[in-house]
Amino acid sequence: MGTIFLTYGSTEGQTAKIADFIADLLRGHGHDVTMTDVKEAADPVLDGYDAVMVGASIHMGKHDKHIVDFVRKNHDVLDRKPSAFFSVSLAAHGDTAEAEGYVEQFEQETGWRPGKVALFGGALLYTHYGFVKRHMMKKIAGDKPGNLGTDVSRDYVYTEWDGVRRFAEHFTADLDSADS
Repeated sequence: MGTIFLTYGSTEGQTAKIADFIADLLRGHGHDVTMTDVKEAADPVLDGYDAVMVGASIHMGKHDKHIVDFVRKNHDVLDRKPSAFFSVSLAAHGDTAEAEGYVEQFEQETGWRPGKVALFGGALLYTHYGFVKRHMMKKIAGDKPGNLGTDVSRDYVYTEWDGVRRFAEHFTADLDSADS
């Protein structure tokens, strides 16, 4: 089985939860996974890994800047290895065209064309936000397509976990077939 480097950039924690879920699934398939928050990672030597997976949340219409920098810095290695990218946003829950646009922008910004790409819905964690952010997010949710929740007394998770599982399983199946 292979060694996989999985890094992510998470603004409010949902991308980290998705990365953790994926890492557990990949480990369950016998892969050795090194998972790290991109903000805490030193400059990893990616040549020591068989594959790389990168995840980033959307905040204010852009992917995590630390992930953008990581991909730019490691572009050559990422192009030589099996790779995957997952983007986490509220748009992925109801406005696929907008979510795809974020990935296109990311690919143009970094020059990286990952082997696999997935779009996952994020979360609205109203009970964790301060007063101003809670009401700002309520307005944004009310203006977006996809029936995003606006009851600020509760949280909403839009991640479709079966889709996350399928993405990770397809990635590991491709790795396993490449090893054969």
